[in-house]
Amino acid sequence: MTTKPPNFEIPSEMRDLAEKSVDQAKKAFDGFMGAAYKAAGTLEGTSDAIQSGGKDIGRKALTYAEQNVAAALDFASSLVKAKDPQQVLQLQSDFIKAQLQAFGEQAKDIGATASKLATDVTKPKK
Repeated sequence: MTTKPPNFEIPSEMRDLAEKSVDQAKKAFDGFMGAAYKAAGTLEGTSDAIQSGGKDIGRKALTYAEQNVAAALDFASSLVKAKDPQQVLQLQSDFIKAQLQAFGEQAKDIGATASKLATDVTKPKK
């Protein structure tokens, strides 16, 4: 004898509230990122290589942070629209896989940039 799992539905009021919260979080994050990019633009260094490399790493870090938060907000938005617990679990699994892959690629890119910066800074001046 098989038993049917209970019907899981999120009330529309709760869904509306969650969607509004996600929208507000997106707007707040956009404001934060604008300020962060502005601050990164004022980065000063003591040498051209350090300044250029530092700005490059800073820009990449901000870009990756923006992408990761946007992905998390998109994930939250999709969770709000989930129809049942199985869909929630699938969304979570897909999100975790995608983020782990993204984090790996981001770390590799920032590591390569930092390594290049270290090489450039330690080069003897001609």
